[in-house]
This record gives sequence, structure tokens and C-alpha cells, in this order.
Amino acid sequence: MIQNEDFQDEIGNDHIATSAQTPLREDAFSISDDEKIELIKKDVEHILNTLGLDLTDDSLKGTPNRVAKMFVKEIFGGLNPSKKPSSSTFDNKYKYGEMLVEKNIVVYSTCEHHLLPIVGRAHVAYISNGTVVGLSKMNRIVDYYAKRPQVQERLTIQIVQELQKVLGTADVACVIDAKHLCVNSRGIRDIESSTVTAEFGGKFKEDKVRREFLDYIKLDTQF
Repeated sequence: MIQNEDFQDEIGNDHIATSAQTPLREDAFSISDDEKIELIKKDVEHILNTLGLDLTDDSLKGTPNRVAKMFVKEIFGGLNPSKKPSSSTFDNKYKYGEMLVEKNIVVYSTCEHHLLPIVGRAHVAYISNGTVVGLSKMNRIVDYYAKRPQVQERLTIQIVQELQKVLGTADVACVIDAKHLCVNSRGIRDIESSTVTAEFGGKFKEDKVRREFLDYIKLDTQF
């Protein structure tokens, strides 16, 4: 058992991921959110009791319920497909043919290896092939996929794939620059480092177009 736990820790630290899809069981939504909250509440109570905390204390007695609601309703709310934002598209009546860039979209996510926060910025761009999407929808797509246990590589890919599907074009790119508290607050405890990931689709794979996008977002990182 110890060897298996050590192996799982090693896998987590190496950031091995199985696919671009979040690994969900088929029965992930067989019970309601309220039922999930009650089950998680009991699990949190067990963890805190095991740590030796006094859950009769006024400051702690509501913590299991607060954590359970936060997991289901907030920080992992993006697991539920019913919460996926609708992304209406519109005809590109302006005939705007250059890239559109949405910079500095706030990312709040959770590392699936240690369940600690990932905090940073996403920069998203696309080149219209005849349709456009509302600017706020780009932020909502980032937020939806961020609100689940994640690895940054998968999050970057999921954002691009969703926008490609919505817009009907491969010409989509995303760069995320984020701090991982599993690095900043534990382990090596390097508070200065951040992680940059990128996914370039269609025309963004061309050096000139990719460089134009990176110039817009003021990142000199070489990909």
C-alpha cells in the first residue's frame, strides 16, 4: 500500500495526464448536488476529526458544510455539464479579418494532484471564419473549465477545443500563465515561479501569426 501511494505521488509530481478530457466516472451525476454536499460534509468532518480539531468550537463547527458547498457549488462547479455556458455566435458583419485577442482573463482553478489553488491569467485569441462570439463568453468558457480539478496543460487545451467547436474554426489560441500553490506553498515552496502553457490551433501554428499573438499579450516566451 505504501509503495502504491508513493507511486501515485510520483505520478502527480510528474504531471502525467491521461487525455484532454477531465477524468469523470459515468455515474458522476447519478446523485444530486445536495446529496453530494451531505456526503462530502461527512468526509470533511472525518478529516478534521482525524487531525485532532475540535469541531464543537464556534469557528470550526460550520467548516464541513462550508467546504462541501464550496466544492460542489463553486470551485468544482465546472464538472457539471449543466453549468456549461451557452455560447451564441453572430455573423461577422464587420468583415473583421484579423485576430481578436482577449487578454488577462482571470484564472482560478484547483490542482488535481494536491487540491491547492492555481491562480493566473489566460490570454485567448481567434481569427473569425465568418462568425464571432460575445467577448464575455470567452471569459465564461475559461471560468467553466477552470472550475474543476485540473492540470494546466489540460485546461489550456480544453479552452481551445471548446472555442474551436463554438466558432467552427481551428484558428484559436490560448496561453495561460499561472502560479500553482502546490509549488509555491509546499514542496519546494518557490513563491516566485509560475507556469506557462500554450495551445495553438490552425493559423496560430504559423510563426508569423503566433508571434503576432504573443506580441499582443507581451510574452516573449519561445514555443
